[in-house]
Amino acid sequence: MIKKGFIYIILIFLAIISIGPFLWLVSTALKSQNENIFQFPPQFIPQHITFENFTGVWKAVPFAAYIINSFIVVFFTVVLNLILSALAAYPLARMNFKGKTLIFYAVLATIMVPFQVIMVPVSLMVLRLNMVDSVSDFAGFTGLILPFAVNAFGIFLMRQAFLAIPKELEEAAVMDGCNAFDIWLKILMPLVKPALATLAVFTFAGAWSEFLWPSIVLSRQEMYTLPVGLTHIQSAFSANWRYIAAGAVISIIPILIFFLSLQKYFISGTMQGAVKE
Repeated sequence: MIKKGFIYIILIFLAIISIGPFLWLVSTALKSQNENIFQFPPQFIPQHITFENFTGVWKAVPFAAYIINSFIVVFFTVVLNLILSALAAYPLARMNFKGKTLIFYAVLATIMVPFQVIMVPVSLMVLRLNMVDSVSDFAGFTGLILPFAVNAFGIFLMRQAFLAIPKELEEAAVMDGCNAFDIWLKILMPLVKPALATLAVFTFAGAWSEFLWPSIVLSRQEMYTLPVGLTHIQSAFSANWRYIAAGAVISIIPILIFFLSLQKYFISGTMQGAVKE
């Protein structure tokens, strides 16, 4: 009992440390212009709660356009990741062909390569293919989406999910005349919804908060995604940290809503990566 209580105390302490910066962010966003946000000791509870910072940052910059751009990029990035990762994982999990293990390990090896390492060649490819916003809006979105349309983590996660499905289902489908694509689409995909939800949550969070790549590809302010737009707020209002905090709080809300909507699938989906072949 004492041991369990000690563990709970440690977990509560770690939770407070983790959520502390977010609480300070919300506190700063709710403080009025007359309050000193840099005072010591810090005051978490605002003296006068106000929502003027949220309306102010919304009017000061094209915040709605930033959100729309982010939703466009995130939507297509998530959809492509789910489809392409599942398509790539299916033969690695359910088919037998020469070099399958080598291909799988080669895919896994890319996880160890940071994006910053391949950023220069990828940016050159995007530039030479005219997938930048200086050509058109469509080209700018394409340059943001395609480099993140599939990744090794998604392929690994979906492969482990497919491996957990009994082969008898697939054999029964073959006896009924299903081809490989029908088995993937009609039999396996409905059974791996938890893994799809898990991949969707991770992809959504990564694409929504991505800053480095959009800041390289985009050059027009009307094409900025939300993280890049928040940086523009910081440069435009370097002394008004309340606006910056309000913009950051607004940017977190979609991630929370998306996670909560898929939470029941997410919990079970994260366990599928531990299934052994």
